[in-house]
Amino acid sequence: MKLAAVSQMRAIEKEADSKGVSYAQMMENAGRGLADIADMLGAEGGWKTVTGIVGSGNNGGDTLIALSRLAEAGWRTHAYLVNRKTAGDPLVTRYLKSGGDVTQFSSDTNFESLQEFLEDSDLLLDGLLGTGVKLPLKEEAALFLTGLTLILDMLEAPPFVVAVDCPSGVDCDTGACADETLRADLTATMAAAKQGLLKLPAFERIGELELVDIGLPPNLDALKSLDTDVADAASVSAMLPERNPASHKGTFGAAFVAAGSTSYTGAALLAGKAAYRIGAGLVTMAVPESLHAALAGHLPEATWVLLQHEHGFISEQACRHVLTNLDRATAALIGPGLGDKHTTKLFIEQLLPKLELPAVFDADGLRHLAGIQDWSEKIKQCAVLTPHPGEMSAMTGLSSSEIQLNRNEIAGKFAKEWGHVVVLKGAFTVVAAPDGRKTVIPVATAALARAGTGDVLAGLIVGLRAQGVGAYESALAGAYIHGQAGLRAAEIYGTTASILASDVLDFVPDAIARME
Repeated sequence: MKLAAVSQMRAIEKEADSKGVSYAQMMENAGRGLADIADMLGAEGGWKTVTGIVGSGNNGGDTLIALSRLAEAGWRTHAYLVNRKTAGDPLVTRYLKSGGDVTQFSSDTNFESLQEFLEDSDLLLDGLLGTGVKLPLKEEAALFLTGLTLILDMLEAPPFVVAVDCPSGVDCDTGACADETLRADLTATMAAAKQGLLKLPAFERIGELELVDIGLPPNLDALKSLDTDVADAASVSAMLPERNPASHKGTFGAAFVAAGSTSYTGAALLAGKAAYRIGAGLVTMAVPESLHAALAGHLPEATWVLLQHEHGFISEQACRHVLTNLDRATAALIGPGLGDKHTTKLFIEQLLPKLELPAVFDADGLRHLAGIQDWSEKIKQCAVLTPHPGEMSAMTGLSSSEIQLNRNEIAGKFAKEWGHVVVLKGAFTVVAAPDGRKTVIPVATAALARAGTGDVLAGLIVGLRAQGVGAYESALAGAYIHGQAGLRAAEIYGTTASILASDVLDFVPDAIARME
């Protein structure tokens, strides 16, 4: 699924129209796709009654086409028109011929008919306002949405709400929402996800996000110009290594994790466990010798390399010991919980030009990189860097606020400049590759706002790299699975406040299983 600004989507549709796929045909395809989603939901829920809110624009047209198709398929349908005339409208005429009924908002005193329809309906299609809306809303739209929301709130069993392209009241570029914006259970986005849908507060109103194919020609220049994808289960599942029954531990690689310090003992443990949970065949933990007794009993599956240290922090002298223990490793993670001691920076500085493995750098490892001259050139293979905005600030010299305002652009710019994959963590994590590819992870949840969740993510990524998955694909898949595990943990516990990093780790298997 591609991510598009509203202006980009208009350019795509204009070019498609010029190359033989008319606006009318695109609308027909959108309506058919919307009806298919309704049919799928109906089959799952045993639903057969739908009300469509029909505005004056293209979203209203999509909705009328979907209602016509659903009526022909045996659904009981209601079209509720808001500021849309019936006379001379071929889509209204078509819908009436299919056996549906039409009610005008202007003649519905006190929303009485609308309330009757909603009490009768299993499904509500929100086709009132489209992607071009600007805030604040016009008085009539605001009045209608306020009344609609009040009715839905009163119902014991309100219908399932499907937004047509976007929930009515969302600015699809900025993600701003009118106070009256209708909350959807699912948003059926046409051709591409609109960029505002993956911004707050709009993201909280869209529910599940599902793409509808509107039949665009594949060779459109405007479509090719879209440079950002939105991760989904199908694309991520295709990136995961196959698990052949005849495999052995060597089949799935060996992750080498250099992590931990007296101050951050648990970071190493979370990263090592995550590497195993994502499927690595062997995990070797390289930690300060003083941590071994505390950690070994919690990760009996690992092998251990005990490193020289100064007061529990990896020392410069440990570099040689690490290099002599990399013969079996297929990927390395450097950083979780290392701390900020100068001796550890010297350890990393010595290691960089001698490290022949695919590498992942996280947390304190990134902060130490920022202090090493020409660090990006000293890393021999394309590495994965996993900064949060504060770490990205240390690495770039930009402020965290500037980074947050331009997440996609900044992640892409520095991935290209450094020659390494950047995973800019946070709400809507951005994964960017040096070749220009970018993907947004459609997750924003307080369940991941906890110390240690970044260590879990780093472990997932190195576990995939160890199995031979590419740098960009490992970063993308690891970030997506990490987000889904956090969401699932919050769902099971019923709150985001109580989720620990270890809970996110525990739900990684569930997240993977749900994609299969």
